[in-house]
Amino acid sequence: MIGRLAGPPAPDGAELSDAAREAVARDVLLDDDVQLSLFLLHELHHRGFDRVPADLEWDPALVSARGVLERALERDLRATVVVPEHPAGGDVAETLFALTAPTPGPGLARFVARSADAAQARELVMHRSIYTLAEADPHTWAIPRLTGRAKAALVEIQADEYGGGRPERMHSALFAQTMRALGLDDRYGHYLPRVPAATLTHVNVMRTFGLNRRLRGAAVGHLAAFEMTSSLPNRQYGDGFRRLGYDERTTEYFDEHVEADAVHEQIAARDLAGGLVADEPDLLPDVLFGAAACLAADDLVADALLGAWNSGRSSLVAAA
Repeated sequence: MIGRLAGPPAPDGAELSDAAREAVARDVLLDDDVQLSLFLLHELHHRGFDRVPADLEWDPALVSARGVLERALERDLRATVVVPEHPAGGDVAETLFALTAPTPGPGLARFVARSADAAQARELVMHRSIYTLAEADPHTWAIPRLTGRAKAALVEIQADEYGGGRPERMHSALFAQTMRALGLDDRYGHYLPRVPAATLTHVNVMRTFGLNRRLRGAAVGHLAAFEMTSSLPNRQYGDGFRRLGYDERTTEYFDEHVEADAVHEQIAARDLAGGLVADEPDLLPDVLFGAAACLAADDLVADALLGAWNSGRSSLVAAA
C-alpha cells in the first residue's frame, strides 16, 4: 500500500487486494499492520500526505483495500462488543445513559488523576494527539447523511467542537496548546510512528463509521457514547495534570470539556440519537452497536496504556 502511495513502482490492484484479504484472515482489532494501513487509507479522505497526489483518494485499488480492512474491523467489533438490550417502546436516550454510566474500579482517567507520573501523563497526550489534533472530523462526515432533528443536533455539537467560529477556541487548537505546554510537538500526526494498534483502532472505528453511509447509525451512537463518557474523565485528567504542577494552559482543554460535554451528552442522547431513531427506527441496532463499539475501543486503549504502565514500561512503540 505504501508503495502505491509513494509512487512507482507500485503493486497492481489485485496484489494489494490479495494482501489485504490475507491480512484480515486473523483478528484485526490489535493488529499493528492492519490498523496502521487502515489509518493511512482513511487519511487520504482527511488531510492527506505531503507528496502524495490528492487524486489517490479515489484510486480504485486503494478504495478496494480500504473496504476489505473496514469490513474486517466491523466484523471483529460485532463479534466482540456487547450491544445492550433496548426495551420495546423504551427511550433510546435512557438506554444510552445506562450503557455509559460510570463504573467503579480502576480506569485510565482515574489512574492519571491519582497516580500517573509526568512521563506517563505526557504519553497520554501523545496517544490522544492522533485523534484530538483533528477532533470532531470523523463524526462530521455524518452531517449530510442525516435530516431533521438529528442533523440539527449534530451540527450544534460540531459547531462547539470547532470553536463556534473562533479558530483559537477549536478543541483541536486547545489540545495543541496543551501539547506545547508539555514541551511536545503539536504537528498533526507527528507521534503516529510511536503509538500501538489500540490507539489507531480507536480512531479507525469512528472514521469507518463516519465514512460509510450505511453505518450512519453507528456513527451517531459512537458520538453519543463519546460525548456521554467525556465530562467526568476530562475532569480527572485535568486534576491529574494539576496534581503534577501544570498550569491552566495545560489543563484548559480538559476543563473546557467538563462543561461543554455535560451539555453535549444531553443533545447527543436525546436529540441526535433519539431524533435519528424516531425518523429511522430500523437504525436503532446500529446506534446501540456504535455506542458499544465506542466503549470497547476506549477499553482497548486503556488496557494498552495501563498494562504497560503497571508493568513499568512505556506505552509507546520504540522509536525506529
